Amino acid sequence: MRLRVIAIVAAMLVVVGAGTAQAAPRLALPEPTGFSPVGTSTFHFTDTSRADPWVPSQRREMMVTLWYPAQFPGRRATQYVTQRESELMVAELEDPAMARDLLTKVRLHSTVDAPPQYRRMPLVVLSPGFTLPRATLSSLAEELASRGYVVAGIGHNYESTATTFPDGHTTQCVACQIQDWEKLVKARAADVSFVLDRLVGRHPVWGGGRLIDDRRIAMIGQSIGGAATPPAMLADRRIRAGAALDGKYYLPVTGLDRPFLQFGVAEHAPGGTLDPSWDEAWRGMTGWKRWLTVDGGEHSMFTDQLLLCQQAGVPLPGLGIDPSRGIRVSEAYLTAFLDEHLRGAHQRLLDGPSQRYPEVRFWD
Repeated sequence: MRLRVIAIVAAMLVVVGAGTAQAAPRLALPEPTGFSPVGTSTFHFTDTSRADPWVPSQRREMMVTLWYPAQFPGRRATQYVTQRESELMVAELEDPAMARDLLTKVRLHSTVDAPPQYRRMPLVVLSPGFTLPRATLSSLAEELASRGYVVAGIGHNYESTATTFPDGHTTQCVACQIQDWEKLVKARAADVSFVLDRLVGRHPVWGGGRLIDDRRIAMIGQSIGGAATPPAMLADRRIRAGAALDGKYYLPVTGLDRPFLQFGVAEHAPGGTLDPSWDEAWRGMTGWKRWLTVDGGEHSMFTDQLLLCQQAGVPLPGLGIDPSRGIRVSEAYLTAFLDEHLRGAHQRLLDGPSQRYPEVRFWD
């Protein structure tokens, strides 16, 4: 599946690059459906207690973006990726005619450092797929923030194509050369606990940190981020609920006693031969749980990637669901899951099949 993701991103960049000689296509994320404007703040964290798992001579660093409900929009729009991040992603294709700043021009619906709303809010931690920057979950993050959640997207250092830090230096994917999946998910679980310490500890680093309700925290991960979600929950009981968006598990899930949502494409239906880890994990979950798959879905449907590809005019052969529909379907079920388990509001959408979303299948 990772090769499919790389191929899609490459195709997107090729088409967008070709279009810049004439008229560049308009790349934009869907507008959030909640009532609140969305603000963003970005932080650079260093865990001085740990060596980086991929570059042991360094301490573990990460970049974190917060999306949150704002009182009113700020003056500066949030940028999708930095100039250097876009350059490195485009440079992989070795096409000198391609504009290196293409991915900096994706239109978002949030603004930088807008004043947060003064009310207690749940927190959702997002962990992206392998090689993907945290920005690829921006549409989900903006949607949740517009509905009253603080969302923390983690950029795990040396695990994506490019991660830019405040001093201007940009790291690349060292973990791609090693591909030790168990080590990867353990490192991410540790990253999540460290980020929680910084956001909801005694001295929160964000100015609105006192507004985060540390009794209402969830984690959502896509692909390898989903694989890291159960280990993070097992290691840190502050995480009250979790969701895995496709991908494979690499560590046992035995004893997971809090709400969990397995949400994937059709290949992840029970009894599938492609990835038996979902069946094994399901048996190890002892709390509230749901297992959902989406007919016609693709591994990247939970991210921004397919929508941006479509907007760029990239053919998406074999895709059985429109990217915009895929985003809205995933957001509907993830919002319902969070509302039920972090806000205590029962969601009928999670009780069984819905006529509004006939492509979603429930499995026991």
